[in-house]
Amino acid sequence: MYLDFTTLLAGFSLGLGLIVAIGAQNAFVLRQGVRREHVLETVLICAVSDAVLIAAGVTGFGALAKAVPGLEGAMRIFGAAFLAWYGAKSFYAAWNGGQAMDVTGEARHSLRGVAMTVLALTWLNPHVYLDTVVLLGSVSAQYASKVSFALGAMSASFSFFFALGYGARLLTPLFARPGAWRILDVLVGGVMWAIAIKLIWE
Repeated sequence: MYLDFTTLLAGFSLGLGLIVAIGAQNAFVLRQGVRREHVLETVLICAVSDAVLIAAGVTGFGALAKAVPGLEGAMRIFGAAFLAWYGAKSFYAAWNGGQAMDVTGEARHSLRGVAMTVLALTWLNPHVYLDTVVLLGSVSAQYASKVSFALGAMSASFSFFFALGYGARLLTPLFARPGAWRILDVLVGGVMWAIAIKLIWE
């Protein structure tokens, strides 16, 4: 086994390009970062999950999705249903009047609840599998050092989620006002529903 810096950089660039777009997972991480609520656990779950999926894709596990008939369709249905529910929850929070930032940093939601939500947003989203397992797995085949490519993509995931989760607290003064939370909740709900519709449409 050897590490090739050029291949590692290629993996980092592609991995970053795939996860930087605003999605359900990123919207949730941003929200947790602004709330300063279980941020470390949230970003670790996202990054480690990505690392597991990237490793699976690079080692050829992506063939499983093609080998099991109906697997992708079932994933789309469950993923769309969960995103629709979470989007409705965000819209309800916005309609209910928003919420002010808890400047004390005390968590109001249990770690279990946050962990289950972020796990569902990650593992029930078919696009995650398409990006990490299928796309990154297939692209890695053209490189002599698949390990370097995988480590680069994993590094991009860890870097992005930690930057998003902990960088979000810079927005704390803005979200000290309930009105700002209403806007964020509407945006999060819109992202969730847009992705759910896209999953069903596809």
